[in-house]
Amino acid sequence: MDHVVAAAVIDARGIVTGWSEGARLLTGHPAEEAVGRAAAGLLAEDLTSAGGQAWSRPVVVRHRDGHPVTLAVTACPLLGTGGEALGWTLTAERAAAPEPTLAGRAFQQASMSMSVFDPGQRYLRLNEVACKVMGVTEDVLLGRRFPDTVEEADHSEGFNWHLRQVAETGRPLRYESHTGAPSLNREHAWTTEMWPVRDASGEVAGVALAAFDSSDQYWARRRLAMLNEAAASIGTTLDVVRTAEEVVELLVPRFADFVSVDLLDWVLGADEPPPVPEGEIVLRRVAHGSGREGTPEAAVRLGGTDTHPPLSPPARALRQGRAIRSQAGEPDFMRWLAERDTRSPEGSPYRRGVHSMISVPLRARGTTLGVLVGVRIAHPDDYEADDAVFAEELASRAAVCIDNARRFARERTTALALQHSLLPRGLPGQAAVEVAHRYLPSGSTAGIGGDWFDVIPLSGSRVALVVGDVVGHGIASSATMGRLCMAVRTLADVDLPPDELLTHLDDLVTHLAGYQEGGDEVAELGATCLYAVYDPVSRHLALAAAGHPAPALLLPDGRAELVRMAPGPPLGVGGLPFEAVELELPEGAVVALYTDGLIEDRDRDVDRATGELCSALGAPADTLDALCDTVLKAVLPEEPGDDVALLLARTRALGADRVATWDVDPDPARVAATRQAATEQLAAWGLEETAFVTELVVSELVTNAIRYGEPPIRLRLIRDRSLICEVSDGSSTSPHLRRAHAFDEGGRGLLLVAQLTQRWGSRQTDRGKTIWAEQSLEPQ
Repeated sequence: MDHVVAAAVIDARGIVTGWSEGARLLTGHPAEEAVGRAAAGLLAEDLTSAGGQAWSRPVVVRHRDGHPVTLAVTACPLLGTGGEALGWTLTAERAAAPEPTLAGRAFQQASMSMSVFDPGQRYLRLNEVACKVMGVTEDVLLGRRFPDTVEEADHSEGFNWHLRQVAETGRPLRYESHTGAPSLNREHAWTTEMWPVRDASGEVAGVALAAFDSSDQYWARRRLAMLNEAAASIGTTLDVVRTAEEVVELLVPRFADFVSVDLLDWVLGADEPPPVPEGEIVLRRVAHGSGREGTPEAAVRLGGTDTHPPLSPPARALRQGRAIRSQAGEPDFMRWLAERDTRSPEGSPYRRGVHSMISVPLRARGTTLGVLVGVRIAHPDDYEADDAVFAEELASRAAVCIDNARRFARERTTALALQHSLLPRGLPGQAAVEVAHRYLPSGSTAGIGGDWFDVIPLSGSRVALVVGDVVGHGIASSATMGRLCMAVRTLADVDLPPDELLTHLDDLVTHLAGYQEGGDEVAELGATCLYAVYDPVSRHLALAAAGHPAPALLLPDGRAELVRMAPGPPLGVGGLPFEAVELELPEGAVVALYTDGLIEDRDRDVDRATGELCSALGAPADTLDALCDTVLKAVLPEEPGDDVALLLARTRALGADRVATWDVDPDPARVAATRQAATEQLAAWGLEETAFVTELVVSELVTNAIRYGEPPIRLRLIRDRSLICEVSDGSSTSPHLRRAHAFDEGGRGLLLVAQLTQRWGSRQTDRGKTIWAEQSLEPQ
């Protein structure tokens, strides 16, 4: 016995005549209310049925809160002078706990929380772990209903619902919950199992509960789920900053209250990775985020740099190549916090609540890129070893995504620089057409493509308009585009018709494929090209295509339509010949050449897109450059998935006043007359200063045509930006420039022409050949 709990005096009729303060505390009835009432109604059972004998035994008494309490009650009779019983004196003391059985010890010493409830959700028994979780002793909880013992309303409601379900249905129940515990300053996960306890008749007499602390397994599953989520949510774009932002979004607030991603400066540029410095480390903030207001973000602004001392946790993580956990109280950590607070405009946000930090290096392919920092403030748990393992795994995956984005950005920059160096920067001067162009690199993750265009001056004031597209993206496609561009320029210098030029270009691609080691296809295979030649004298446009979309044509009256032509197969495919189409255009017509990126997309109808192109070409525009912008705005999708090249050419015409033509008889005696006619025409044009050279050129070319060529022979002078002299004859044999020896009687004519003129050449025609020479009209 420990001590007296309560005392009462009862007369022979069982009426209370005396009531102690302990009895009031036990039952909740004050003395003035208890005296005069039947004891059986106050103490839960009749304690006066033992005759006139004293007795002592355990008695269950109803506590003031309603739960039963077992007490050791001693009853002493009050006897009259004749020995009759006048009443009883009752004293109640705490009953000594019986010696626990082996099963009882097992219940108390179980490693999991175990409890027993009656059907009304009142505690009947708890073991030591359950008392520790609840933060109180067993006697405080016995007889009390569970909802009255917890402060978390949500948890109480769910738990009570489960207790009622088991008590009412008699079916066991198992579930998981995530909550805190009053006595444990951390979040816990519980695996709880409830089952009915039945009496001898099979009725549910109570509910037994066993709760296992499954926090380690719960957080392990959470970390694994976050790693799986990281595989899908990090690296969705090949952008370094956006990838860092995705890391922050994943970790806040589940893993940290504040997360920052800082990178070394070279990662954001095109430099090669330098070694990690031994002293102070300068990092650039690319992303940060917090899960609640007041979290310290302002110490380092986005895009700004941050200098970390050698002993700071981020610097140690970078040099050691592993996660560094820091807790409140550690000197290096506290110095780091204090340094951050000195730069924060909001006072001391770090020291007001930061209790744990983890710094993880971002390393990919053996290269250190930066550091990931996680800070916990509201989150009650400090970072532990399992958190470090998780953070290193996540940082490794994130670093690979950041490095992929860095490599893509570097390759894109290189490919774009290569492509811009190969595309025409300033189109050469010529009088045949007025041109405007646009090139838009792809913004997709596929990288820079191989779209290209060119404007090539040809002999006779003609001009070649070229546009092409190489399959694939990246540096290889840009290099392929450069090879094709140079090949077209070389073939254009030979002055081949469009269909013949594409045939030679197709053969070149086929040969390149044959030279590829291992038999792999080269990037040129499948490339497309459209080649067009415009003659301002005849106003004829001849064009042919190798797998390329047909150009659009805007006439001066405002009508716009696609050119009807049969595109041949892409380059390197073979199987069908290339077919040329020839059109006669009015002066002022606009020819629009473009790559398929302008009209083709997975979600677009090609016919509708070409219709939009023709409509846009007919829109009013002050200049050809403005018309380029109008077309792109009207036709191009918001996010094009491929490169786009657009070339607009407005035709011009050389009138009869700028072209002079003479038919020449195949008689050497006619050379002088022809030379005189040319001199008179130069005088009419006001070009007397060119007469001397022109007479020599005309004399030499006409003489060669008469001597070595075949009729018909024709001389043509064209006054353009240069003075062009052309002599045509019916022979297909082309002359060759050679160096005459000292005693040779001939062979100096073409050498003389080449030295006196700016450039010269020959081209094959349907009726023979044409030898031409150009003289510059610009002042020397």
